[in-house]
Amino acid sequence: MPIAVDIDVMLAKRKMSVGELAERVGITPANLAVLKNGRAKAVRFTTLAALCEVLECQPGDLLRWKAEGAADG
Repeated sequence: MPIAVDIDVMLAKRKMSVGELAERVGITPANLAVLKNGRAKAVRFTTLAALCEVLECQPGDLLRWKAEGAADG
């Protein structure tokens, strides 16, 4: 998929667990894992806004475009 999700990077920077983030955002840990692992087909703007608020970041810190076939990183 050409959109890479960097939630794990922000979690590490904020020293926060997936469970804590899910609770503070108001979504299940399973749904957060789907998003975090890049398996989500869509994300609601309200969820993205809540993630940014809790992680004190911008949407571009969580999502980035990469060319098809490009290596992660």
